[in-house]
Amino acid sequence: MTHECHNRTIVFSGHMIDAVDRSRPRFPPEIEPGAALAIDAMLNRLGIGAETLGITEGACGGDLLFTESMLARGAPVELYLPFGRQRFLRTSVGYPKIPSAVPDRWSQRFFRVLAHPSVRCVEMDAASGPDAGAEPYVRCNLRMIEAAIGHGSGALELICLWDGIDSDMAGGTAHMVEAVRRRGGRIHWIDIRPLLDATGGAPDPAHSTTPTGG
Repeated sequence: MTHECHNRTIVFSGHMIDAVDRSRPRFPPEIEPGAALAIDAMLNRLGIGAETLGITEGACGGDLLFTESMLARGAPVELYLPFGRQRFLRTSVGYPKIPSAVPDRWSQRFFRVLAHPSVRCVEMDAASGPDAGAEPYVRCNLRMIEAAIGHGSGALELICLWDGIDSDMAGGTAHMVEAVRRRGGRIHWIDIRPLLDATGGAPDPAHSTTPTGG
């Protein structure tokens, strides 16, 4: 694939909105406004503008909040879906276990983003590429990293909306953070845990870290 060169490329990975049966809250719907403010504050802090390309997946929660904030700045976005969009809608956007009032709203936002002229959507083919046969979300994370590097816009950078906890779920935010660390990338961490406090308000927009080790 031929990549257009941008002044800067930012990859984003973040938690999805919690399912109603999630035992430990991580991203309940009521903290969405605070998460949106924290993402916007991080983009401000990093000086992200229209010349920056954003790369993310497009799931309900962090991915779509990041995409909306980038588009509001006039920045282009590439969405990478681990499989076809209809399956992605069922598993990651309007999936049935989130609160009944939420799925339609997130689906509407997803389609609004897809229709935006500054958005390019890549529906990945599991049968092609050097990582063919890998778990879809793992493969998608790795392809997003390769796409960012392929744009030739300098250092690999990741913004993550993350609780800092390792997960056994393949291809989640923890996997993306580790994959970027292995490539020597720079990680800008928005810690979602303060948003769970009952006090409300947006947290400090995040930690910006340069990983150690390989």
